[in-house]
Amino acid sequence: MTWLTWRQFRFPALSVLTGLIAIAVVLAITGPDLVGRTDFSDQDTLFGGTILALYLLPAVIGVFWGVPMITRELESGTHSLVWNQTITRRRWLTTKLGYGVLVAMVAAALLSVAVTWWASPIDALAAIQTDRGMLPRISPVVFGARGIVPIGYAAFALVLGVAVGMLLRRTVAAMAVTLVTLAAVLLLVPAFVRPYLLPPQIETAAITGENITNISGDNTHGILEIGVRKPAGAWVLANETLDPAGNVADPLPDFVQVCAPRPGAGPPEHGSMETCLAQLGVHGYQQRLTFQPGSRFWPLQWLELALYLAMTALLTWFCFRRVRHLS
Repeated sequence: MTWLTWRQFRFPALSVLTGLIAIAVVLAITGPDLVGRTDFSDQDTLFGGTILALYLLPAVIGVFWGVPMITRELESGTHSLVWNQTITRRRWLTTKLGYGVLVAMVAAALLSVAVTWWASPIDALAAIQTDRGMLPRISPVVFGARGIVPIGYAAFALVLGVAVGMLLRRTVAAMAVTLVTLAAVLLLVPAFVRPYLLPPQIETAAITGENITNISGDNTHGILEIGVRKPAGAWVLANETLDPAGNVADPLPDFVQVCAPRPGAGPPEHGSMETCLAQLGVHGYQQRLTFQPGSRFWPLQWLELALYLAMTALLTWFCFRRVRHLS
């Protein structure tokens, strides 16, 4: 059974392995040049490409490994031939899932190690920044392309593809549903689950002209909100202005609306708006920051990996329940 599974699985696995080798070669060539640098603006394309590769890998694994692994046999009827031999349904599914999940996790681990090594100088510089600019590794987009969580993504994606394939029994339909479901999970977890795996920290900061880093608004409503400098390497969940009573000031008071440039007056002088908005601090306003500090990167990595492995285990249980009813 193991030999048969390898024969069926070898071409998809070797195709992905070839792609991983190509990426590793590029990273190995360009990586040493990043050490000791303080400007990585010329690496934006490759930096974004490595992140994209780590998010595409689970999609490829789920859609092109997981789904065909089962639906190909269900559509052709070869599963019945195997079951009529000495192979039980449980052993058939155990071999396929065990082999597929192991290879998927190894592939994700290898790519994540390569990318994490290559991006380590960039991540080190981003970890000491306190203003807007480079994304720290704990930020939502970068977090999923570092460390050990890609291993969980890969395992979950493969078993998701198998489960959907067993449920729908049609390759094309199962591929579409798997892709949409995986994309939804990868978007929903960072937005609604990851921020609260550990209780976020809350700090208040004085509002001064020096620590205001962003101002947003429009010509109709004036200045709507401001942001102050974040803790170094942190993932900021909320950057809110509090009035003297401790309530969120939404909208900002009228006395700072004069800080906005008048229509047709041209751009304000550098720092003039920030100095004007510092009146908020004089009137007792403060800024409240809700954030996950950069030091929680690895605890959050382990917790999210455990979450995805738990979802993988749940889907595996469903697959073994479902295989009993396949004909």
